Amino acid sequence: MGTGSNRLLSAPRVPAGGRPRDRILAAAYDLFARHGIRAVGIDAIVERSGVARMTLYRHFASKDDLVLAFLERRETLWTTAWLQGEITRRAEQPIDQLLAIFDVFSDWFRCDNFEGCSFINVMLQTSDRDDAIRHASVSYLERIRGVLEELARQAGIADAKAFARKWHLLMKGAIVAAAEGDVDAGQRAREIGSLVIAAALSHRGG
Repeated sequence: MGTGSNRLLSAPRVPAGGRPRDRILAAAYDLFARHGIRAVGIDAIVERSGVARMTLYRHFASKDDLVLAFLERRETLWTTAWLQGEITRRAEQPIDQLLAIFDVFSDWFRCDNFEGCSFINVMLQTSDRDDAIRHASVSYLERIRGVLEELARQAGIADAKAFARKWHLLMKGAIVAAAEGDVDAGQRAREIGSLVIAAALSHRGG
């Protein structure tokens, strides 16, 4: 994977001497992404960021507020800057961009800092379906499906919404397989994806 891609995949560094809020969020991003939201306490974030506990609570009233800010930052860095940026760089046509997702994943799965999908991880760590953090996680996953649906629509696939759900299943399944240790999961998912696209396009022509 290229240097630029590695840079985007990396958690934001805790800026020495930077604004306290930025330092807190950078520290939380790194810790939450690597260890999950339940395993990381406020003390660890305070230590990593180098700010006082009172300062942290001045910027984030609760740990939940900090988790919500982390998820928002994750969408900016992971979904938009990295994933969408990479598929746009690698391919021009919608079908090729859909398949390029798994090429990007293949590189990601081989990174030392591969930590899986934070939206899925956070959702699974929050059992209360009415919890604001769970709602946020689900919402960010829905936005990813929205990107897939738009690509499917541009490709002329008739039922773009249903296609997006199938494609998202492939993406999530590949991430879980990679977490199990299957570094080739991206290419396996790409092969299945080619069949899904062929079936969708055959319906268009029928």
